[in-house]
Amino acid sequence: MLRSPWLPHALPGHTEPSLHPQQLSLLLLVLPLLLPPGPLPVPGMEDPDFPHPGESSQPPPWACPWRCSCPQADVVDCAGLDLHVFPDNITREARYLSLQNNRLRELPYNELSRLSGLRTLNLHNNLISSEGLPDEAFESLGQLQHLYVAHNQLSAAPQFLPRSLRVADLAANQVTEIFPLTFGEKPALRSVYLHNNQLGNAGLPPDAFRGSEAIATLSLSSNRFRYLPPSLPTSLERLHLQNNLISKVPRGALSRQTHLRELYLQHNQLTDSGLDATTFSKLRSLEYLDLSHNQLATVPTGLPKALSILHLGRNRIRQVEAARLRGARGLRYLLLQHNELGATGLPAKALRPLRALHTLHLYGNRLERVPPGLPRSLGALLMPHNHVAALGARDLASVPGLAELNLAYNRLTSARLHHRAFHRLRTLRCLDLAGNQLTRVPAGLPGSLRALRLQRNQLRALEPESLAGLGQLQELSLAHNQLRIGDIGPGTWHELQALQMLDLGHNELSFVPPDLPEALEELHLQGNRIGHVGPEAFLSTPHLRAVILRANRLHMTSIAAEAFLGLPHLRVVDTADNPEQVLVRLPPTTPRRPRAGGS
Repeated sequence: MLRSPWLPHALPGHTEPSLHPQQLSLLLLVLPLLLPPGPLPVPGMEDPDFPHPGESSQPPPWACPWRCSCPQADVVDCAGLDLHVFPDNITREARYLSLQNNRLRELPYNELSRLSGLRTLNLHNNLISSEGLPDEAFESLGQLQHLYVAHNQLSAAPQFLPRSLRVADLAANQVTEIFPLTFGEKPALRSVYLHNNQLGNAGLPPDAFRGSEAIATLSLSSNRFRYLPPSLPTSLERLHLQNNLISKVPRGALSRQTHLRELYLQHNQLTDSGLDATTFSKLRSLEYLDLSHNQLATVPTGLPKALSILHLGRNRIRQVEAARLRGARGLRYLLLQHNELGATGLPAKALRPLRALHTLHLYGNRLERVPPGLPRSLGALLMPHNHVAALGARDLASVPGLAELNLAYNRLTSARLHHRAFHRLRTLRCLDLAGNQLTRVPAGLPGSLRALRLQRNQLRALEPESLAGLGQLQELSLAHNQLRIGDIGPGTWHELQALQMLDLGHNELSFVPPDLPEALEELHLQGNRIGHVGPEAFLSTPHLRAVILRANRLHMTSIAAEAFLGLPHLRVVDTADNPEQVLVRLPPTTPRRPRAGGS
């Protein structure tokens, strides 16, 4: 029957009542009087009772598919609507069409061919197969620049894509084959994303990128390549090949990629025999090279001069030779964590060619001492989880500009830590000595320190002299030691005027230490033997924001009612895991009421 678009639609599950012929004639006579002046609404325009998502209830003056959003005449947004079929009534004026996050299985050629002016087509996260994406679907899209078909079910790439394409994203499909004109002969193409597919070397033809001399980004990670593909675009600036099965880079495979700035080859099966002296030597623009998580036994040769970051972590490297680093004089970050570097793994002068080196990462090796002859430029030395047992007076003399030193979880003892070991480090800001065997705070700590970490040692005493001169210290961790109240000498905290965080958790303290620094904002006392908190416990720390008292020996009435009243900034008091539920009274300026169990 004929129905006015301005009359209510039938409710779901109900049939519309049929009209008698006389009633129909009457309706046709009065219909012009019921409709507003102007043209009839375009067929397919959404019902006014179903406004656009995020838009006003008034429909736009141009056609828009039902339930979709069309904020502009050339924008059609049908994302996230659980659509199973391609929407009809998409205007021919559309330049941007989003159909992502739906349940589409195919694109009808007749509908897509109408949209010859499309610039962007987003089909991300649907159920589209290669059979549902016919090659002829793109024949009429001569102006398409951005195509997003990631997270679908494509088994092969489209054989033909428009010459106008700039960005193509086919990631996270099941693609096993690329064709010569999928990405070839695309002079404007800049970015191609094919990661998380099932591509092998046989599925990528030698001429896959012929005629596409502007490609800057190519992502082939998480596929099944066994060797680096030949005939890659010479214009490449970023190449992602991580998470493949690559054991070899064929000779000359990277000889023409002189614009390449970033190369990702981590999580492969590369060995020394899979590389040669020319593998990287022609990459004169290369700044970032990631070879971590492979099977290399030595540092590769022929590293380019422009290289700034070299990631060699998680390999099998036993020794670093100076000759292999000589070409990479501009290197700033060298990462060698989790290798097999032993006592002679970093001999003197091995790193001397690296005059610009800022960060040396040696986590998880078997080094027995700080490497000699470190570059003077070094700003961060990270050596946790090694076998360093001693630190001499001159071991760090060559790096006076060091700002961060991490020797956590080594074998350092107080007896073998020279009292002038840190004497020359006048710009040191962070010192991490956690997890060693120190029985006292090291002497001669530089006054520039902002963070000092000494947790998980065997400290039994704190004296004012050991912390003297640390007026800029903001963070001090002394957790998991053997400190008692009687072991903390009077005036120990006196010079720590900038200290904001103090961790004394998991020691043997029986009450809150007195005369804590005035600037303190965060105090950790968990896991001690504290059984009472008196009314004057926090008088010296008016800026406290958090006090952690969990897992002590507190009972219901252990904390004095006035203990926290002078702390207007206090927001957290943690008293969980004590023998009894503890009543905490927060300052009256705090809107929360006193309650049991903490705040």
